[in-house]
Formats: sequence, structure tokens, C-alpha cells
Amino acid sequence: MIVTLKVLAVSAEAYPLAKTGGLGDAVSGMLYALAEDGVDVRLLLPAYRGVVEQLERVHEVAQLCGLPGGDAVLLSGDCPELGIPVLALVNDALYDRDMLYVGPDGEGFDDNDLRYAALSCAAARLARGIASVPRPHVVHAHDWHAALTPLFMRQLRVDDVRSVLTLHNLAFQGDFSVDRASRIGINEDSLLQEACLDHNGRINFLKAGIRCSDLITVVSHQYAREILTPDFGCGLQEDLLHRRSQTIAIPNGIDMALWNPQADRYLKNRPFSIRHMENKSFCKAELQRVFDVDEDSSRIVLIMGSRLTTQKMADVALHALPMALDAHPRLQVCLMGQGDKAIERALQEMAERYPGRCGVRIGFNEQRAHLLHAGGDILLHGSRFEPFGLTPLYSMRYGTIPIGSRVGGMVDTIRDPGPECAVPSMQAATGVLFSGDRPDDMMSAISRAVGLYDRPAIWRAMQANGMRLDFSWSRVAPAYLSAYQSLRPDVALDRIPERRRGIFSARNWQLGKASSSLVAVPSSQSGAAALASRRISHGIRSDSIADRGPSVA
Repeated sequence: MIVTLKVLAVSAEAYPLAKTGGLGDAVSGMLYALAEDGVDVRLLLPAYRGVVEQLERVHEVAQLCGLPGGDAVLLSGDCPELGIPVLALVNDALYDRDMLYVGPDGEGFDDNDLRYAALSCAAARLARGIASVPRPHVVHAHDWHAALTPLFMRQLRVDDVRSVLTLHNLAFQGDFSVDRASRIGINEDSLLQEACLDHNGRINFLKAGIRCSDLITVVSHQYAREILTPDFGCGLQEDLLHRRSQTIAIPNGIDMALWNPQADRYLKNRPFSIRHMENKSFCKAELQRVFDVDEDSSRIVLIMGSRLTTQKMADVALHALPMALDAHPRLQVCLMGQGDKAIERALQEMAERYPGRCGVRIGFNEQRAHLLHAGGDILLHGSRFEPFGLTPLYSMRYGTIPIGSRVGGMVDTIRDPGPECAVPSMQAATGVLFSGDRPDDMMSAISRAVGLYDRPAIWRAMQANGMRLDFSWSRVAPAYLSAYQSLRPDVALDRIPERRRGIFSARNWQLGKASSSLVAVPSSQSGAAALASRRISHGIRSDSIADRGPSVA
């Protein structure tokens, strides 16, 4: 008898229910694709304000007493856009707030330890078994918010359910004072004997997940290498080195239907494609109007849309952009974002110094985000570290050439033979990468991109290369399926789409055994079909970890 593979995903975010950044997009895209591939997947997340209202057929399935932060109610409902059942953890004292993580002062809530320990504890109880909810074969925790789940499963002696932890951003770890251990339900044996939580004398949720999970996944190959080093390991590199034989890299995907220049609802009926780029010029004109810069098709429009923080090199852009505007009279800048208040003010002052050439919009607006990618010529996306990097993928979908830092996922997704190569060789490229975090480094990359723009044949080839790339979740999901089945080989899918069948039978890939290097999961078969009507089938190409094993393709 074939038993359906059951997966419980545990996350603080999932679009459209709750989202502050890339985590919400990544989790929802992954879940949708897994469900399409025959996995019985459910999502557990906090019932933030407004979450339950987005669900259909809501009903109570359990009362969970004695969770950190107090008793809670577990509701079940369907999210039409996700297409999967959702379990919402209701405790208004913990989750009914204006913002997900921070208060009006921008500081994290003082009880975030309780809020996300409760989420992890609820997940562990679901793994142990609750009568009204199907018991999972695998629990998949995302980032620090859910990282206590494997430890709580260990405390509850849940031995027959496997755990996976995905690291979306190692910089955020859930770091709290050690005197909070008892209030979040951690006993001293777990804290002291196993050293799962103790990190420099403090509790560290992410360390617990790294130490206790059965398998760790990282969202890009390059980032998986980087986090083993002191420069990028954020203090957890030794723990990650200890678990490297149980760590694999599975690059993220994007929603190819949402970010689609041929059918973008935000573009005012101005669709375009690789073969018909005419409407991109109309989007450019609209972008110039919206950002209050001179409407001129001969200008080169550089866009930037990101958090205005030092991680995203907004401080570097603050100096590099005026240098670029002075050096290239045809250049315009359209920038949208929010973050550090001092950087926000300085960028607004920069716009005032360059009237007609620089437009800055503080905040985030979904329609403007799509217009930036559709109307821009060049995307600037600097970053001191970048686990994956969704924004360059969005820009490539719209024929906007990305400039990215040579770190993390951008090394995997942006093809650039390098500044030393002959210019004609850039016909195989998709963007420009730069090293370093000085204004001169960023300025040189901008100048290089401007020079390529003035080579129309090369520029057109680069646009086409990027627009053809395959980044959909439908091509990433088989890697997660292989990972799950390596942990639970006794469980199969009750229906494996024909396009995936070779992953599990003919090729029969297994994850690598313990070794001194990370290993990659198997590639999917070529020619993956479209994911229903909501998503277009695209994929991702990158190298394998430490040149071992097949890469995700």
C-alpha cells in the first residue's frame, strides 16, 4: 500500500497570509509546488491579525494547553491562493498586533521568544500526534522562528518523524537571554548537556535547529559555502561545519506567473516578451513619470528597490550613485525602499540635488515594484551578504540587466565572465557582478553596465539570456522531494507527475553520505511542464556544492 508523504511546514511567514520579505514568498512558492507534486503538505503559522480572515472553511481542530506564552487554539482552513490546508495558531496576546516582529519604535517585540517558542512547541505536538490532524512524516521548519521545533520534538521523544530546517538568512538567529529558558519550555538538560541552545552564554534558537534537525537545507550553493566561514557564518560556522554532511543546498525559486512581463496585471496592458520588446519603452516612460524624472527614451534608467540598510549596501549606494550620475549624463536613477532613517533622508536629499534625473520613493508599493523592473534598464542590487537574492531574478524576467555583488545566491544566478573578459564574450552573460563594498567598486560596475548598454547587440543578447532563464518553483520542488524521501524512504507519493517520475524511480538519486563537503541534491528532468494555470515552468541552474553530486537544474 502506498502511503501519501505528509509534510508539516512551520513558518512565521507565507504569502499572502503574512509577509515582510523574501521568506514569505519563498515559503508559499515552495508549498504550492510541493502540493502540485503530490505531497500532502500543511502549513502551520501564527494567527497574526488578518490571517484567519483570509482562510475559507475555518474550524477549530484542537486546544493546545500549556504552550509558551499561554494556551492556544489551533484552527484549520484553506487558503485559496496557496491551495493547501493552513493551521493557524491562535493566541491573541501573542499575535494580534499591528506588525509581525517589531513595534512602532522599530525594535523587536520583547516577547518574540515566547511567540516563536509557542509556534515550535505547537509543531512538535503535531508531530507527536493530535487526533484531528494528520500526523506528518516530515516537519519542515523555516528560519529561526521555527528552529526550536526539532529540539521540542526531541524533548517529546518523537522519534519516527523527521525534521528539516531551511536557512533563509543566518543573520537572524533568535538570540535571547539565558534566563528565559524556563519560560519558553526548555529544561536545563537540553540547554546544558546537549549544548543545543547555549551560544556565548545566551539562548540561540537557530543553533538549536542546526544541532537537532535531521537535515539542513540552504537556499543557494554559494551561500552554503560561505556560511562555513567566519566572514559569513555569523558565529555559527563551527556548528554548521559539524553538520555539513547533513547539509544540502537547494536554490529558491520565484513565482513565474506573478513576475511575468507577458501577463503582468500592474503594467496597464503593456505586455512584452523576448521577441516583442516594444512595450518595455512604454513601461520606461511610465516609470519616469511615476518617479518624476525627465521622460526621455534615450536616458539609461538605473533602478534600485530594496531595504535601505547596510546589508543591502544602501550606505555605499548613497556615495556611488552621485558619482555615477556625474560621470554619465544620460543616467537616471529611480529608487524605492525603506529602512535606516538616516539613509532614507540622505537619499531624498540626493534626489533634490539631481532634479529630473533622480527619483526616490520611501516605502514599498507592489505596483511600483513591478513597474521598476518592467521600465528599468539596469538594476543595482548591492549586498554585503545575500542568501539567495530574489530581486535580480525579477529584473531578468523583464529584460532589466542586474548589477549584483559577488556574494551568495547572486553568484549562482547572475552569469558574468568578469570585468577582464573581452566585451563580445558578454553576449553569454545575464548581468554584471562586482566584488568589494566601496563606492568605487559599485561605481565601476555601474560604468561597466552603462558601457554595455551602448553595445545594442550585446545588450539585447544579455536581455534575452536573462528572460529565458528558468527559475520557477516547479523545477525546485523535486529537490525537496528527494530530500524528504532520503529521510523517509518508507513513504512514497500517491501520485507522481509524469514529468517528475524519473526522479524517484529510474534515476533513484540518493543524498550523499557523510563527507567533508556539502553535497547537492539531484537535478530535475528537462522539459518540466507548467504548474497548473497559476505558474509557468522555469528552473534554475547552478553548480553543486564543492563540485560533488548533481546540481539543481
